[in-house]
Amino acid sequence: MGRVRRLPLEELAPYLLTVPETPGLLAWQEIFGNVNPVEIEVGFGKGLFLVTSAQARPDVNFFGIEIARKYQLFTATRLAKRDLRNVRLAQGDAREFLRDCVAADSCQAIHVYFPDPWWKKRHLKRRVFTPEFAEQCDRVLKPGGCLHIVTDVAEYFEVITAIVAARSRLRPLAEREMNLSVGEVDYLTNFERKFRLQSRPIYRATYQRASGV
Repeated sequence: MGRVRRLPLEELAPYLLTVPETPGLLAWQEIFGNVNPVEIEVGFGKGLFLVTSAQARPDVNFFGIEIARKYQLFTATRLAKRDLRNVRLAQGDAREFLRDCVAADSCQAIHVYFPDPWWKKRHLKRRVFTPEFAEQCDRVLKPGGCLHIVTDVAEYFEVITAIVAARSRLRPLAEREMNLSVGEVDYLTNFERKFRLQSRPIYRATYQRASGV
């Protein structure tokens, strides 16, 4: 987990959001205390993207969803030590979270970077990308909002792009439209840093929700 010493829970509390047992839509303005746009990261791991993005874009609210409690606390510690107030973290299944807790047309972007491919056939049902998940991404994005996807697994990338292609309101952007400079790509995740050092191929796509549909 690295050398970051976890801070006490009372210091992490401002960054942690408890998923309600009874499904209910979240009010972003109440959570963040402002009306800034919201971007969601699904599966934030050790939080590199959230930490870097929150520092670079203080006028954007970032919300991370992660299945593992240890990563939620690890990332909250990184945020707290930098006093980054524009990030909140939830522990839970992102598929259920988007469905039950996020209002339609309420997010500027969704980021899904290096989702677990779950190689074994009996585990494929655990993959985050399903037609239902793509439907929820389509639903919660604002018109003009973007779904960003990155993976190092060619087979999974083909599955993901086929699933998203079935959503008529999600339009694939050409690489020149994706607005990713080398500097921005460098800090996506710890996985990307490692894979690029190993010269492994990386597959990425961005989809924009069509306006007026």
